[in-house]
Amino acid sequence: MPAIRLFGLPTDINSSFERGAAGGPVAIRAALWSDRGNLASEMGGEICHDIAFIDDGDLPLSEDTARDDAAIHRHIVMLHENSEVPLALGGDHAVTFPLVAAASACFGPLNILHFDAHPDLYDDFNGNPRSHASPFARICEAGHAARLVQVGIRTLTHHCRDQAARFGVEIVPMAGFAPVHVPVLDGPLYISIDLDGLDPSAAPGVAHPEPGGLTVREMLAVLARQTAPIIGADIVEHHPGRDIGGVTAILGAKLVRELAALIDRNGPCRP
Repeated sequence: MPAIRLFGLPTDINSSFERGAAGGPVAIRAALWSDRGNLASEMGGEICHDIAFIDDGDLPLSEDTARDDAAIHRHIVMLHENSEVPLALGGDHAVTFPLVAAASACFGPLNILHFDAHPDLYDDFNGNPRSHASPFARICEAGHAARLVQVGIRTLTHHCRDQAARFGVEIVPMAGFAPVHVPVLDGPLYISIDLDGLDPSAAPGVAHPEPGGLTVREMLAVLARQTAPIIGADIVEHHPGRDIGGVTAILGAKLVRELAALIDRNGPCRP
């Protein structure tokens, strides 16, 4: 079974509203290793016991996006060369672009399952083409996505609607949502979870809360239905300064365990 390497990307330089997501990796990691809970997943495996799992801490990043992109790219390629699966903690959603670009360099165009309240398809946002509102525009225009399925979207501007049509993005609407409406994707599969894809009642610790989102149970059901080999995943946009009682960090830790168990269950995908 593949070894899973957890690492943090503590940067929010490309956040558009307010900074704070750089503190997400530390908060989620603290919840993951806290004696308040345990290391078991709902799929039955325990990280560091049944599941090969290593926490590498945070990558040393800067306030320079180009330099950070290069560092992330090098790290991902190194992990894949060692047949390990990266599981990243953001940080703002801008980090998903270098994560996916590096994985695509190893595996070719990816199938991507993206959970979010927002499609993050802006050509640029406030003049910044590397904004956390733009990573999937960069991913699509670079040809890194063979298929992009977005789940939880409930704020779709005219521009982003046009961008989705331009890139052939498949958006599963929240109105009348059920987990069975989300397709089961082929591999190589990449999973990106923006925590604001969940309803704010479950994940208040985000910068851009949007009512009417996914329940935790719905998200877990969508994940459990995926059967393809997973070559990488990220959990992004936790803003500890807006959390309540640490519940979003605790949820992030649960998602780490469930993603690790899913990666382990679905088996390896070789470059």
